[in-house]
Amino acid sequence: MSVEDGGMPGLGRTRQARWTLMLLLSTAMYGAHAPLLALCHVDGRVPFRPSSAVLLTELTKLLLCAFSLLVGWQAWPQGAPPWRQAAPFAVSALLYGANNNLVIYLQRYMDPSTYQVLSNLKIGSTAVLYCLCLRHRLSVRQALALLLLMAAGACCAAGGLQVPGNTVPSPSPAAAASPMPLHITPLGLLLLILYCLISGLSSVYTELLMKRQRLPLALQNLFLYTFGVLLNLGLHVGGGPGPGLLEGFSGWAALVVLSQALNGLLMSAVMKHGSSITRLFVVSCSLVVNAVLSAVLLRLQLTAAFFLATLLIGLAMRLYYGSR
Repeated sequence: MSVEDGGMPGLGRTRQARWTLMLLLSTAMYGAHAPLLALCHVDGRVPFRPSSAVLLTELTKLLLCAFSLLVGWQAWPQGAPPWRQAAPFAVSALLYGANNNLVIYLQRYMDPSTYQVLSNLKIGSTAVLYCLCLRHRLSVRQALALLLLMAAGACCAAGGLQVPGNTVPSPSPAAAASPMPLHITPLGLLLLILYCLISGLSSVYTELLMKRQRLPLALQNLFLYTFGVLLNLGLHVGGGPGPGLLEGFSGWAALVVLSQALNGLLMSAVMKHGSSITRLFVVSCSLVVNAVLSAVLLRLQLTAAFFLATLLIGLAMRLYYGSR
């Protein structure tokens, strides 16, 4: 596999095993996010401000990057600090911030099931922008693999889980508890298209930036998460009155923050040494982990749609990474 295909050419078995382990850990952390959030619920709701969790996650990533540079895990570049190369990461932070906020606003203009299904269009937008910006041409097999990945995400989101005793599959326990009719407004459709474009652009732009700069990954992350902390701090303060920064936090909430911080660092390594397409496969595979953990921890039932989605993901991986 080439770097563009998500592999690491010329690696020995030990380093290839580390790369595989990193991808598996990232998949597990992505998949565990929603079940861990569900375990944080008190009286059916999240007891802390979502902006607090995002801000603390960005701050944790920043501190981990600074620590790795201070202890010498990654070498600081010789000469004067290349602060001018930090500016482009402000664009990445803005794109990620806009993307995260769009997710919240989209819920006002469509039901959760419609959002879960249609948001898989970001796989297509990421692939198109990846080909245009990085000048990488997908084969017919690879294009078909990404279409299967989109279909798998739609299947899983449309009804991979259901509450015991409920004959209607749903994308989440909350949706099953208070069903909402399927709907989407014209403005919601426009915002969804914008969300998919920004999602793909943020991923591809960050990958391009990290690969073009000859800087240690930890230093690049330091730049990115500094802007991320400043942006999310502004959003948290500007969000109006509400619970304090740590109010409502529990051990589960701390685990959510830590797992998301570590996963963000793993994903930055994927972006620098792998590709945005690799990230898409990691996120899609995490749907399987998410469903299994939800079935075990939240006592939900797996449906036929889940097994179909798992099959489609397996076929997609075989088509994209298999022998041509």
